Amino acid sequence: MSDATHALAPEHLPFFAPAADGSDPMMVNVAIFLLLALFGGLAGILWLHTLPERLAHRSHKLQFEIVAVLGLLALFTHVHAFWVAGLLLALIDLPDISTPVRSIAGSLERIAGGHAPLDADTPPPVDANSPAPHGGSRDA
Repeated sequence: MSDATHALAPEHLPFFAPAADGSDPMMVNVAIFLLLALFGGLAGILWLHTLPERLAHRSHKLQFEIVAVLGLLALFTHVHAFWVAGLLLALIDLPDISTPVRSIAGSLERIAGGHAPLDADTPPPVDANSPAPHGGSRDA
């Protein structure tokens, strides 16, 4: 085919008109733009979806795992309440209750004349005179 325009065609054709050889540069440009917009939009949605998890991870929250699970539930079930709950948990500071309770328990044990406070990983010492837990006998 010839690249020359037809004799009956106007002198000036708009830039988006396809050429005589069948090529359509405007369609190619629009297709590339749509693909980039689609991938950019999906990346933006996933970035927004992981916002609660990133907030909880950045501030080293205790409830990070709960926020992560709520984010996954929201992603796979499409229930937006899970995402909102995860965002609220990521933004709220839950108080650390276990550290003061351990300190109180250790102080009370020292006051009562018991053993020194133990780490959470070591089991308490077994006293031969104390009854076994749950009413059982130690001899069994």
